[in-house]
Amino acid sequence: MAGMVTGLLFTASYIVFFKFINPEMNNADNWFLGISPEGMGMLGMVVNFVVALAVSKVTAAVPQNVVDMVESIRFPKGSGEAHDH
Repeated sequence: MAGMVTGLLFTASYIVFFKFINPEMNNADNWFLGISPEGMGMLGMVVNFVVALAVSKVTAAVPQNVVDMVESIRFPKGSGEAHDH
């Protein structure tokens, strides 16, 4: 969640700055690494993954009872095998 929010805020703030707050600076000389506001989503995605990986490394593992609960939802009791329609 933190990664998605960070990537989205990073991308949105870059676009809003160049498109609405300071449009006269919207040229290649002022862009970060030469990336236009329209292309900044790619770097925002990288920020998303970096933050998500960092958060996953510093937080505790999921408790086994939560893992079991998720597995029971994925494969409900008595559901049987999958069928081809």
